[in-house]
Amino acid sequence: MPQSAAFVALPKLLPGDRVAIVSPSFAAPGFAPAVHEQAMQRLVSVIGLVPVEYPTTRALGASAEERAADLNAAFADPVIRGILSTVGGDDQITVVPHLNRELALRDPKPFFGYSDNTNILNWLWSLGIPGFYGGSTQVHIGAGPHIDEVHLASLRAALFDNDLLDIFDPGESEDFGPDWHSARALADFGHRERTEPWVWAGPKRIVQGGTWGGCFEVVDQLALADRLPPLESLQGKVLLLEASEEIPPAALIKRWVRALGERGVLSAIEGVMVARPPVSNHESTPPRIHRIQLRSDHYETVISEIVRYNDNAVVCAGVPFGHTRPQWILPYGGGIRLDGLAQVVTADYKLRASRD
Repeated sequence: MPQSAAFVALPKLLPGDRVAIVSPSFAAPGFAPAVHEQAMQRLVSVIGLVPVEYPTTRALGASAEERAADLNAAFADPVIRGILSTVGGDDQITVVPHLNRELALRDPKPFFGYSDNTNILNWLWSLGIPGFYGGSTQVHIGAGPHIDEVHLASLRAALFDNDLLDIFDPGESEDFGPDWHSARALADFGHRERTEPWVWAGPKRIVQGGTWGGCFEVVDQLALADRLPPLESLQGKVLLLEASEEIPPAALIKRWVRALGERGVLSAIEGVMVARPPVSNHESTPPRIHRIQLRSDHYETVISEIVRYNDNAVVCAGVPFGHTRPQWILPYGGGIRLDGLAQVVTADYKLRASRD
């Protein structure tokens, strides 16, 4: 997959701008419309943007071609200044071949998504268009009593501000929230517990670079489909890695990370951020001591494989991005600074041009 020599600068949004709300994977708004409606209201009242829905935003079972047509239309419309995905899914890899690269390059605009949206973020990355990892309207904006403070701060930085933000531990986390079909989904968070300290590994040095990566399961699919970036374009980058709500076991995580090592990805990068993984779901919630151990095993497995292939990489594990909540939205293609000395993570949201 070719990679542009440099990323374009995307204009920041202004209050009152229109943003596309799309479902490139699972149409969660059609499955749980009440949560979606609350997300749309909050985009207006809290964020100050005007959401614009597309034909497949609520259409369960829409084809890959239909979903791609919505994305193409959003890129083609000059009034639309940003694109937010409603949630992830599991078949977005079939949507990407139908996306129009000329439309995206003619009017680049920020795309927000995580999980299965790794597919689209990787596609845009290959065109030299940065994006943002995170920002599900259904999960992080519509569900619960309010938008989490760290999510809101990073969303505003990504949309409007030229900020550098220190990415800190909010001190609590949930693996999943109330069932979207229950009244609680609109008013309550899920069970939140104290977080454990982040785990740092590698040399005590400072590294910084643009980001690439995403959900383990999707990166694995990208490799099979031969859609990973060329190794030369990953030199000096910071790798983002996170696991889905399917809770892949440590043995499978090891194989995925080891495969990235054998491909040369781990040798190319300067740093790695590993997300706090979900270790429980609606079907199974192990005791707390077991949950802590599962997360520890996850970090140890990832770090051991990274060190095997690149003992000079700075690694920070446990950062709240990906499939847990509260969630930081992180630059995808933009800059991350990992300070292994002070053990501080800083995200750069100012790599985009301001708009008068």
